[in-house]
Amino acid sequence: MSVEGSTKAVVTALCANLGIAATKFGAYLLTGSSAMLAESIHSVADSSNQGLLLLGGTRARRAATKEHPFGYGRERYIYSFIVAIVLFSVGGLFALYEGWHKISHPEPITAWRWVPIVVLLVAVALESFAMHTAVKESNAVRGKATWVQFVRRAKSPELPVILLEDAGALLGLVFALAGVSLTLVTGNGVWDGLGTAAIGLLLVAIAVVLAVEMKSLLIGESATDEHVREIERAIVSVEDIDRLIHMKTQHIGPEELLVAAKVAVDAQDDASRVTRAIDQAEARIREAVPIARMIYIEPDLDRSAAAPDASGTPGS
Repeated sequence: MSVEGSTKAVVTALCANLGIAATKFGAYLLTGSSAMLAESIHSVADSSNQGLLLLGGTRARRAATKEHPFGYGRERYIYSFIVAIVLFSVGGLFALYEGWHKISHPEPITAWRWVPIVVLLVAVALESFAMHTAVKESNAVRGKATWVQFVRRAKSPELPVILLEDAGALLGLVFALAGVSLTLVTGNGVWDGLGTAAIGLLLVAIAVVLAVEMKSLLIGESATDEHVREIERAIVSVEDIDRLIHMKTQHIGPEELLVAAKVAVDAQDDASRVTRAIDQAEARIREAVPIARMIYIEPDLDRSAAAPDASGTPGS
């Protein structure tokens, strides 16, 4: 996945959310609408999250050290997990509390009555622009995967996070528009509270999805099926490697893949021939899958055709 594309989507979302947050908060001060306050906090949380994603991307580029020999690639996953926590606590739980408070003590919107509608419509336009950028950058790497598959299988966390945040922001604006509009029409502040509570539930749901996906990446996910097939083909294409016995892969960062494989070689081959075969295999793996940065190949004797043991079973 393009780092430049991810960064562009994050920066676009950050600029949009900073402007939206200021506008929404101004509308809240004028009207006292709880939905506007919830949306203001939502945009502030989103802006903070995009700052965290940029920070994670910067820190992940640090060179490996003796203490961290595999580098810092997983910092991008760590900061994305923090994003989920911020979205859950600052965005979701605050909106739920504010919604409950407004439902318990409803107040109509009396001052500057139509300001929230104008602000929310402007916010929809800005969020749509940010969403368009995220979709465009995601389509460049999504291939034939559905959007659900893309979010679940992507190894770079930034685009899935931004996509879910922008989708949540647009849907949250719809809830806010509905709540504020019904409050203005009926004079009943309960609708404002219900819109706020809906925003809170939406943010909590998105945060849970993000947390589950980022936890999986933090634990360590294998290479994609396509990359696994390409690595296997690269290994078995080497003349002096008889077969691939087994292989394990793990992403230690979005663009860094660890490959560990055991291969079968002929018992008659000398050490120099085996070494050349392993070097060829490593070169072909890197050519086929450039993100395979760390490759460990262990040779073993091919016992698949060994004579049967006492039980009549061939050796392995």
